[in-house]
Amino acid sequence: MTSPTNFVKVPKERVGVLIGPEGKTRTHIEEKLNVKLKIDSESGDVEISLSPDATDPTALFRAKDIVTAIGRGFSPEHALKLIDNEETILEIIDLHDIIGKSEADLKRLKGRVIGKEGRTRNLIEELTETNVSIYGHTISIIGDNEQVEIAKQAIRMLLRGSLHNTVYRFLHKKRRDLKKKKLEIWKPSGERFEE
Repeated sequence: MTSPTNFVKVPKERVGVLIGPEGKTRTHIEEKLNVKLKIDSESGDVEISLSPDATDPTALFRAKDIVTAIGRGFSPEHALKLIDNEETILEIIDLHDIIGKSEADLKRLKGRVIGKEGRTRNLIEELTETNVSIYGHTISIIGDNEQVEIAKQAIRMLLRGSLHNTVYRFLHKKRRDLKKKKLEIWKPSGERFEE
């Protein structure tokens, strides 16, 4: 019986990052998820299969997300967050779906999300506790479901032409809402905090 297999294509210039120095990144993914990565350095094709003794059927999909994340410009350190926490997800926004193939529009939109000296992207990452990668024709986000959704909303606002200050206010409000929600979760029921 053949083991289940997934296929991913990564840009050729990202193959070295996927393999890592002395093959360490590839080996780490294989050992942590009990999968086998067969990487074609020439084409960028990656075949992911479960090891014969694998017991976690979701490992194949998580490995695919990690390989995809590295292919979309994330450092292995950020991509490997997808192993450690099942709540962590990868979301990819394809700019070609929004603007077609215009290189000028692509560059302009990526510039809006990056911001002057990377300020906008850094603020999105900081306020949503996500990692954002802008690579090729995609913008990718790694974080938990709620955080990724907020980052995605902010990015979509920028892509639709919202003013940066409007997006910053949105992010700050969402950050306050998340903090308030976390406080309510930890507050013992029936008790009120006195000021």
